[in-house]
Amino acid sequence: MNADFVRQLIEAGLPGARVHVEGADGVHFEATVVSPAFAGKLPLARHRMVYATLGERMGGEIHALALRTLTPDEADRN
Repeated sequence: MNADFVRQLIEAGLPGARVHVEGADGVHFEATVVSPAFAGKLPLARHRMVYATLGERMGGEIHALALRTLTPDEADRN
């Protein structure tokens, strides 16, 4: 597993999202996901949306994923 593949999976599951993923060891990753689909959702719901894009890979091929989830408006303010 590599960071680029994780990015592709998230982008496929959240169309229109801007995704940046880092992770050098192949099992621990950090991702920033900016998506309009996050509007009005609490952080836990946003994380669940991202985890859903990765399915059974979470806890298996992907041991850990640190997430930063933002709407486009939130990203523009940061």
